[in-house]
Amino acid sequence: MSYHLFEVFGIELEYMLVNSSTYKVNPIVDRLLTKKNGSLTSDVENGKIEWSNELVAHVVELKTNGPTADLETLDELFSENVREVNELLRDFNSELLATAAHPLMQPEKEMQLWQHNYSRIYALYNRIFDCTGHGWSNVQSMHINLPFSGDKEFEKLHAAVRILLPLIPGLSASSPIFEGKFTGFKDARMHVYKTNQKEIPEMTGKVIPEQFFSRKDYQNGIFDPINKAIKPHDTENILDQHFLNSRGAIARFDRGAIEIRVIDVQECPKADIAIAVLIIEALKLLVSEELISLEDQKNWHENDLFEIFNGVIINAEDTEIKNAEYAGIFDLEPGVKTLDVWKRIYSLVKEDLSPKHKINIEILLGHGSLSSRILNALGEDPTEEKILKVYRKLGDCLQENRFFLN
Repeated sequence: MSYHLFEVFGIELEYMLVNSSTYKVNPIVDRLLTKKNGSLTSDVENGKIEWSNELVAHVVELKTNGPTADLETLDELFSENVREVNELLRDFNSELLATAAHPLMQPEKEMQLWQHNYSRIYALYNRIFDCTGHGWSNVQSMHINLPFSGDKEFEKLHAAVRILLPLIPGLSASSPIFEGKFTGFKDARMHVYKTNQKEIPEMTGKVIPEQFFSRKDYQNGIFDPINKAIKPHDTENILDQHFLNSRGAIARFDRGAIEIRVIDVQECPKADIAIAVLIIEALKLLVSEELISLEDQKNWHENDLFEIFNGVIINAEDTEIKNAEYAGIFDLEPGVKTLDVWKRIYSLVKEDLSPKHKINIEILLGHGSLSSRILNALGEDPTEEKILKVYRKLGDCLQENRFFLN
């Protein structure tokens, strides 16, 4: 079925499984799904939410079971499923980890690939890219799927998504720590995401998608180069072009949607859905051409947008937007902080939001990115003990569906 712009949405949340005693990664998603389903399966439908496996054996994905128009109660639905997963995991002395990255994981030692359905695909990926790094096995994200019908709607949506992508980590960064140390990036997940497929650069490009605004041009400019580059490696022809495209937003022509992938998962579904709602409203604003015409949106080259994005993954909401033309889209001056751009967007869209979404978005805008809140809680040069203490508190926030506020 074909849906029109902003008619429905698909949300996906990824979570890592950890041992409750040691907080070490626990690769038992197969046991979780078996316990839930009665027999091993890669997908379990649980009413309006579906559970599924991922590339690595310690990550489970919770997602809307098909498109939904209801964003008002979605955080509660996800939270119910989080609690159910945690209840099932208690038998294995395990639980879900909040945030986009495990702060102490050593992927080279701890990563295990999923060994069941689709394992041939995952094994091939591992052979080509070596999936033992943080960029493959320590990156939990939220994906937002937004529908379009036909080239005209794709053109508008793709143009708007490209413009907004550089700002998103300023709102959603939650991955500041790798292996017990501050990485220097508030969004370290996106830093490693940029280069984890360096062996075949056609797959990720510059993260920001290129200036293609029709299905035909996208096929010629993005899918065909990917297919050509992967051919020598994929001798069995088991990889699909939609699966291979790893840009920060990907066109899924097979299901009439654009999937946004640059969003770190948060400390609770309430925060995830607040971020999703603000992103969706920002995209509606751009599609309306109230701020900038469609033609002017399309004129932005990915290199210029990538430069802004690259700054934002370092300092998140505190990043200064030095590009005067970009700041001008939002009627702001160069040097404005990313947080203030989001506050400006919120001021323009808040009348269209429910009281619940307003409250949650205002909490986010008032307290800054989760990465900043984590770093504030950790203080200078934190010990492993301090890191575990903070991340256990984040786990409590996930279980109780509440914000982590210092």
